[in-house]
Amino acid sequence: MSKTSQQNTATDANGVSVIHTQAHASGLQQVPQLVPVSPGGGGKAVPPSKQGKKNSFVDRNSDEYRQRRERNNMAVKKSRLKSKQKAQDTLQRVNQLKEENERLEAKIKLLTKELSVLKDLFLEHAHNLADNVQPVGTETTTTNPENNGQ
Repeated sequence: MSKTSQQNTATDANGVSVIHTQAHASGLQQVPQLVPVSPGGGGKAVPPSKQGKKNSFVDRNSDEYRQRRERNNMAVKKSRLKSKQKAQDTLQRVNQLKEENERLEAKIKLLTKELSVLKDLFLEHAHNLADNVQPVGTETTTTNPENNGQ
């Protein structure tokens, strides 16, 4: 089974070559291939919104250009100030949290010391109570002289 094919090349409005191939001996339909016209090949894809702007020349002395530059400069300035303020706020919050952490650690130390003192007092008191209480089976009986004659 011999296959013969025929190629037609055309360039569309965007500067892309489209190669149409027709195969005679097979029943398969082939999809057109897109090939860049430039010999270097590849490159960045340009979104449709920017395609018309690429070729237009902007006069740097025009009022429109000056207004766009001013708006852009103001936006950049605003963005940088916002970024700087955010960094300052973060630094301030970090310092507040460090101070709070130090206070809490000091409080923990104080409460731990207080717990130790109270625990020692409790154990001493419990020990003293244990010394004063006699075991249950060793009670001494005292005789009351008034009840002896009955």
